[in-house]
Amino acid sequence: MGQKQTTSSLSSLQAGAESNQTGAQSQQVDDGVSWWCKSLARTCCVVAGLTAMITGLFRMITFTPLCFVAGLLLMFMGFFEILLEAPCCCQFLDFIQPISRFSERRSYWQKALVYGLPPLLPLLLCFSITTIIGCVVLIASGVIYGLIALGKKADRSTMMARAQGRDTEMDDTLVTNEISPSPYSSNQ
Repeated sequence: MGQKQTTSSLSSLQAGAESNQTGAQSQQVDDGVSWWCKSLARTCCVVAGLTAMITGLFRMITFTPLCFVAGLLLMFMGFFEILLEAPCCCQFLDFIQPISRFSERRSYWQKALVYGLPPLLPLLLCFSITTIIGCVVLIASGVIYGLIALGKKADRSTMMARAQGRDTEMDDTLVTNEISPSPYSSNQ
């Protein structure tokens, strides 16, 4: 019985190692963003999440119910952003790993929308300095991911050519008079 249990535990370890290898291979896909830019964005998101949680706590010390709800939303959004960007901060929760993998598979524009749009709600509920600070840092983290989603600028010669009205790709096609055959043409 002990040998059977050892065999099953070894097979589960091998399955876990295989899933880690496939996860590492999927993370190695080059998306054109440097490692320091990704690390900077994650760090900014963690700082924004902590700031939003602190300002949300201060906003909850109030007598108006809308400001209390705005502070509660700020705290929730800050925790959610930390949960998605730095799952190592929340290792004590069992459900973190699937959420972390889900977050890592999202594209940058999706993260920009998720981090940039919801903080507008607490700002609309209670317009105060603590709410503004908490919402601005959360929106800024969404803007950072939006800028990453836009990608790199073109090189200087390409930008100069387009600014002067010369598009080299279009010129090449027009000069060589290459027309790609249409699959819908009736030249049979």
